[in-house]
Amino acid sequence: MSLLRELPLLIVVAVILALVIKTFFVQAFFIPSGSMQTTIGIGDRVLVDKFTPWFGAKPKRGEVVVFKDPGGWLSQKHKSEPPPGVKQLKQAMVFVGLLPSDDEQDLIKRVIGVGGDTVACCDATGRVTVNGVPLDEPYVYPGDAPSNLPFSVKVPPGRLWVMGDHRGDSSDSRAHQDRPYQGTISEGDVIGRAFTVAWPVSRWRGLPVPKTFEGAGKFTNPGNTAAVLPTLPVVMGVAGAVPVVLVRRRVRSRPRDRDFQARLPGT
Repeated sequence: MSLLRELPLLIVVAVILALVIKTFFVQAFFIPSGSMQTTIGIGDRVLVDKFTPWFGAKPKRGEVVVFKDPGGWLSQKHKSEPPPGVKQLKQAMVFVGLLPSDDEQDLIKRVIGVGGDTVACCDATGRVTVNGVPLDEPYVYPGDAPSNLPFSVKVPPGRLWVMGDHRGDSSDSRAHQDRPYQGTISEGDVIGRAFTVAWPVSRWRGLPVPKTFEGAGKFTNPGNTAAVLPTLPVVMGVAGAVPVVLVRRRVRSRPRDRDFQARLPGT
């Protein structure tokens, strides 16, 4: 019964911690499209590191990043009003990070070029080049060409050239070259780096920077290595809330312990 009385406190603390973790540390994102296959499948849920950018870490070549729609990359979602009760439940799950918000307009792609790079396609062998260095891209969807759309763009400072791994099914920087900044996105629009596929369990895997970019001698990756945070915000929130409740229970029990000892013979 005492545990049941503490349950509301446990829930409140867990929700608060989950919100803090989601806002500042790590957030789960549901992947609805196939633009990153086979690296990330349709229906996968990825965890995104939102912590290291607070300390100045910038996106690096080869990283998979989630970013806000720069404007016009996504069509507007049709919003349907859920029935009473379901709406409140959905809002609660959005609040703790278990469901995406209907207002979220986010995309996920791989960073190919950073500010100052010249990204082009294609060379004599059909490969994408960065600063003239051809890329060996093992992550590209089997059967896809590196790009069926030619391009040559010098990435402005503070911006990124991004592409999906499923090159034949990705509306990425290549498709928006007619827009300002030639299809590049602002570093400020990046929410964070996707560092692992967390769900379904059968597809759990990390998302490291491929050797494609580690071994290219003419350029180096700027920035720091992103931190790998272990679990979902809601789980971390509950884990953080349990010690708070246990400490509170211990503190509350001390007066009763002293009172009991006072009644013992010889005390």
